[in-house]
Amino acid sequence: MTDAPGPRPSVRQLRLVVEADDYEAALAFYRDVLGLPQSIAYADGEDDRVAILEVGRATLEIASPGHARAIDDLEVGRRVAGHLRVAFEVSDARVATERAVAAGAELVAPPTRTPWASLNSRLDAPAGLHVTLFEELGGEEGVPPGVVAEPGAGDDRAPGGR
Repeated sequence: MTDAPGPRPSVRQLRLVVEADDYEAALAFYRDVLGLPQSIAYADGEDDRVAILEVGRATLEIASPGHARAIDDLEVGRRVAGHLRVAFEVSDARVATERAVAAGAELVAPPTRTPWASLNSRLDAPAGLHVTLFEELGGEEGVPPGVVAEPGAGDDRAPGGR
């Protein structure tokens, strides 16, 4: 795909909207258990409610089916995630996983050390989300041995990169 003519649009925010049948349980889990600060909430009657939770830095990870399968195999041992998996970086993956399970999330895989030096657990969480809780053990995201980083638009090695 080539760049469209004209200036690139500037995306200012990634907002993932999740419809939750049990709004109260989902809000309590993500706000109170995972600790996502609530920036604002709106209600128009009992059935029309929304809360905006802050998640810090957000990224959109685009993965090929082969990569998604490889990550599932590494972290869980089998294919479990659908086309959408939400990952939260936490300061302590073991403690966060224990809290999440105690609050009703279903443990799919316990915290597992990855080749790129993170500790990742998998959960089926409220509102139907398949969730990864991950802790960067080396301080930064790494590239596993044998994997070659591809240049991209945000990479200095890419044509037109910064």
